[in-house]
Amino acid sequence: MSRTREPRTAAQQGFLLGAAAYAMWGLFPLYWTLLEPAGALEILAHRVCWSLVTMVALTLLLRRTPQLRAILRDRRVLLLLTAAAVVIAFNWGGFIYGVNAGRVVEVSLGYFINPLVTVLLGVLVLGERLRPVQWAAIALAGLAVVVLTVDYGHPPWVAVLLAGSFGTYGLMKKKADVGAVESLTFETVVLVPLALGYLVWLGVAGRSTFGSEGGGHAALLVSTGLITAVPLICFGAAATRVSMTTIGLLQYLAPTLQFALGLIVFGEQMTPVKWVGFGLVWVALVVFTVETLQHRREQLRMSAEAAAV
Repeated sequence: MSRTREPRTAAQQGFLLGAAAYAMWGLFPLYWTLLEPAGALEILAHRVCWSLVTMVALTLLLRRTPQLRAILRDRRVLLLLTAAAVVIAFNWGGFIYGVNAGRVVEVSLGYFINPLVTVLLGVLVLGERLRPVQWAAIALAGLAVVVLTVDYGHPPWVAVLLAGSFGTYGLMKKKADVGAVESLTFETVVLVPLALGYLVWLGVAGRSTFGSEGGGHAALLVSTGLITAVPLICFGAAATRVSMTTIGLLQYLAPTLQFALGLIVFGEQMTPVKWVGFGLVWVALVVFTVETLQHRREQLRMSAEAAAV
């Protein structure tokens, strides 16, 4: 006798969508390497331009035009998202450079430490308070960066750039408090004059790969807009269906995949000192995550007891 499959709950759908978003972000290194011989700046410029095309289409399709107009009327939000646009450009550029320079493992480090950097920014900028165990986790991450600096002979700049820029970007988006689709649409509008100007200059100088590497290469560059939008849509849909705790746990999927790709696919080498550095980061994340989950359960328990009184 055949059994009818029960429909998935909203939470299950959200989990799958969130996992899909972070899996796609984690597999990004495989995509960006396909765009060679285009340089990091050319790829970044194409990503901005084609993302604008994609995001404008999404804004119209999802009928978010009124929300986009609201951004233009609010000077505070306008300034925050303009700054966010600059910051995300550095993040995108740093990611593409790191991948194409053979530093995928270091890229993964940036996203491993990003949650801790975000929390630290909350303390420095928003005046939030950390519990002692959270401070211990951040101290372990700081020690890891020192250890890796000794091994590299210099600070892991790509990782620091990615963690710092993405953490700052998230902080600005939090303060702006607008939807993902219209905010990214506005951010790409801010960036597109520079991006388009750079692409025109490359073409005039005869240095553009868009028309010189065949139709397949051109199609891949055009697809950067879609590649940017799809995980964003999945993430946005997940965020409305699951708790922030679940999202917080899922975010480790992306750097884990990136780290595995760096070792297995791209053949990057890990020295014993690097293993120690990454090990400290992973211990810091376990300590931070476990403490956060325990604190959340305690807060829920106290709320339930207070409601029962």
